[in-house]
Amino acid sequence: MNSVTVDNSLSPHGGQLVDRIITDKQLATTMAGECQGTLRLKGKTAREIVNIAYGVFSPLEGFMTKEQLDSVLTTMMLPNGYVWSLPILYDISEENCREMAIEVGHKLLLEYHNVPFAVLEVEDIYSYDKDYMANQIYSAENVDHPGIKLIHSLEDWFLGGKVTMINPPIFQDPYDRYFYTPKQLREKFKRRRWKRVVAFHTTDVPHTGHEWMMKMAWFQHRARGIMVSCAVGDKSIGDCIDENVLLGHHELQKSGYFQESVHLTTMLLWDRRYAGAKEAVLHAIMRKNMGCTGHIFGKNHAHPQGFGDTYAAHFAFKDLPDLGLESILSKEWFYCSHCQGVTYTGFCAHPDKVDLLESKSVCSLLSTGIRPTDNLLRPEVFDVIVGAADKYGFGDGYVTEDYLRRRSPIFTLAKF
Repeated sequence: MNSVTVDNSLSPHGGQLVDRIITDKQLATTMAGECQGTLRLKGKTAREIVNIAYGVFSPLEGFMTKEQLDSVLTTMMLPNGYVWSLPILYDISEENCREMAIEVGHKLLLEYHNVPFAVLEVEDIYSYDKDYMANQIYSAENVDHPGIKLIHSLEDWFLGGKVTMINPPIFQDPYDRYFYTPKQLREKFKRRRWKRVVAFHTTDVPHTGHEWMMKMAWFQHRARGIMVSCAVGDKSIGDCIDENVLLGHHELQKSGYFQESVHLTTMLLWDRRYAGAKEAVLHAIMRKNMGCTGHIFGKNHAHPQGFGDTYAAHFAFKDLPDLGLESILSKEWFYCSHCQGVTYTGFCAHPDKVDLLESKSVCSLLSTGIRPTDNLLRPEVFDVIVGAADKYGFGDGYVTEDYLRRRSPIFTLAKF
């Protein structure tokens, strides 16, 4: 472990929320004009800039230098001693870097959809062994592992340095209803007098098992509130569309299955790394930065099916310093026809009577007209996702090639 001793239990992580946003238009224009070059952003990188600038990634202030990356891969800590489990990188091709003659000390204008978005102060330019990086993150060399594929899809060079957002994102429908910065969430929790808040990370439409997992976590953590945190970002064919996940979870509260006084649906810009326990650690840090005091970890948390232990996240924190956030560990919740209700792996002894429902299966039902039973999915939730599939998914509740081509942007930028 890193020899630097710090208090990893501080909230926010590192003791202070990072704020790297310029709202003064004249200053933003001046900063853009001082740049020595311009780079165009991919969606994933743009989403990470949002997380850096608003403090979701506190204490990170930019994309990792080689020193920071080395430290994270070997110790799961930043050089300053704060726990950090996964790389946050700006990758660039060697050819592009040489053509632009990028040097340490340069400031680069980062554009998203051809509009100025942020400024990167180049502190480091380096290449890295991607085989080593993948092995350190995933402890595997299986080229079919989706996380390893992501590492090998990166360009060969990397730029490290601080990032400043100069043109804040404008979130589109329905995301504008669910995006909150960490500062806004902390203020909201304070107004609601939520001193203890448990986070639920999800990419799925909520079935009754999810609902009861959250309710029991609320009791276990002695929480005042549940923050549903829907991960919004890159999608694969067959996933639930982001809009269905957000609107489905919100409907649980609107229909009275949770009182508004204990439930809040939010979103997190996050592209999956499929890194299991290490990704669980970063999920915990991000939700701590948002003001949460507990986090639910269930089956297959950030874990690709077919690769290793499905409950790896349950052991993610045992060798780490105290992060100041309680891990709520849960196995499966499901409906059992013999028990005549939703129950839990540790209680129910009727494996042949269990109805396991996958959220992706629910989304696929939308195109067939088949309605799941109320025991498995709340009828109001099903009605909402049917409407959302028509409005946002072009008739499908799950991700298709058509959805990937035509989906509305998560956020846009104002003209600069």
